[in-house]
Amino acid sequence: MKKRLIGVLLCTALAATMMAGCTKKNEALEQSAAESGTSAAQTETSAEVQTEAAAETLTKFAEVPADVDTEQIITYGQGADPRGLDPALIDDGESSKPICQMYEGLLKYGDSNTEVEPCLAESWEISDDGLTYTFKLRQGVKFHDGTDFNAEAVKYNIDRQTVNKTEDMLYADFVFGDVAECNVIDDYTVEIVLNKVSTPFLNNLAMSLGAPMVSPTACEANNNNLNEAPCGTGPYKFVRWDKNEAVVMERNEDYWGEKGVAKQIVFKTITDNSARVVALTNGEVDIIDGIDANVVDQVTSAGALLNMTEGMNINYLAYNTQRITDPEVRKALSQAVNVPELVASLYRGYASEATSILPSFMPGYSADVKQASYDPEAAAQTLADKGVTELHMLAYTNPRPYNTATGQTLAEALQGYYEKVGVTCTIDSYDWTTYKEKVGTGDYDVCLYGWIGDNGDPDNFMNLLASEDIEMNVAQYHDEEFNTMLAEAASTPNGDERNAIYAQMEQKLADECVWLPISHQENLSAYQSNVHNYIAHPTGNVFLSKTYKQ
Repeated sequence: MKKRLIGVLLCTALAATMMAGCTKKNEALEQSAAESGTSAAQTETSAEVQTEAAAETLTKFAEVPADVDTEQIITYGQGADPRGLDPALIDDGESSKPICQMYEGLLKYGDSNTEVEPCLAESWEISDDGLTYTFKLRQGVKFHDGTDFNAEAVKYNIDRQTVNKTEDMLYADFVFGDVAECNVIDDYTVEIVLNKVSTPFLNNLAMSLGAPMVSPTACEANNNNLNEAPCGTGPYKFVRWDKNEAVVMERNEDYWGEKGVAKQIVFKTITDNSARVVALTNGEVDIIDGIDANVVDQVTSAGALLNMTEGMNINYLAYNTQRITDPEVRKALSQAVNVPELVASLYRGYASEATSILPSFMPGYSADVKQASYDPEAAAQTLADKGVTELHMLAYTNPRPYNTATGQTLAEALQGYYEKVGVTCTIDSYDWTTYKEKVGTGDYDVCLYGWIGDNGDPDNFMNLLASEDIEMNVAQYHDEEFNTMLAEAASTPNGDERNAIYAQMEQKLADECVWLPISHQENLSAYQSNVHNYIAHPTGNVFLSKTYKQ
């Protein structure tokens, strides 16, 4: 069978697009400054700082000077505690960020894009029929517990999420859903056979969830659950997790590649936005995420740098289609909300209105998609005719990367719109971990949710609405026509034909009002001016092994 060597596939134009997005923000910054009383000079300075920070973000990691203190600690403040530290068993960004420091997959992304590069696999070949992938593995790699990384370890990891998959492996279908079998060819060669052609498969293998390799020894010793005993091959290894406080990890001195710079990395949980900003400005932490428009001037005036890039995400309200079964009711509820006004009010130029599920820079996005437009009179009439007077909403209390205003704030704004059309909306809000549990029960009419793209491919967004898992598909949308279109798109090569299929899917979802798309959030984070080599990745992750202070 003739084979062709593949080095890098599915390159995206994300980096250029993100830089362009940063230069468009000055007008929004000026409006934000006017509303907050900031001077024009301060606004201009903030804009310059953001653009400079974004430019740094879109470069590769710089060489680390020889005189850097390697005993330093890098502390990252984030808005919620991880839900777990096993990449096969969790699905949230707060867990993913520490996971990225401790685990690796067969492939990885570029420093600031979703171009696929070798990692634990040094090279790979794809058969002419597109169904068989043969990977040559890196030799001499060990997991943190001393277990050898080899073809048997790869097979163990893939079989864990295919043959032996458990219901809590939320990313298994995303990454390995098309895998028919995994075969060991020799100690450092593994073959993965698919049951159908999958255009996004290589990109999936670089994702931070589902795809990373875990130690088979550690997994068996911990009853197939490494949430509290993570063990990968990455540049940092686990020390401890003080729940609701911090995850601590230390440099892996036996790492196969370039060793981490800092001696320790700490992910500190600070749920309150204001407290997180104070922690940055007083030097308690080096980097923070979850920045919102209200604290930009506070951050920059304290001498910290703001990092802003175009967000590969979606912030949305999901209708429980198993409860609100009438598309006309869902449409009326969407018509009740003035989305442009809502986005401008809450995010003040740091998020853009979502006109579709996909971000505008992603392949497959269609500018022709038409959502239900704001029409409160029509909404009120339809809801009255249908007898809809009450609505039960679930919301989260903390900020999210796709919603820096917090779920509670967004929920209350939506509640106000519904009140104007005669609907009383009851909100039940919870911390993120509890919220995920509540969503899993399906006990809601609508809920707030979001998604951060894992791999730069539209399949990663659209697949949400085909999932059987309620924690992924919170709209509980199950449609055979949609699923057929999704499968067709996944097996179609990148290009106009594939994009056209996604455009049809986007309009179908808009016509049926499965979601109310709200916004695409800018990736906002901030860091001390003495921090170098900090890159916020388009996937929402951070990779801190080359980050240092000087």
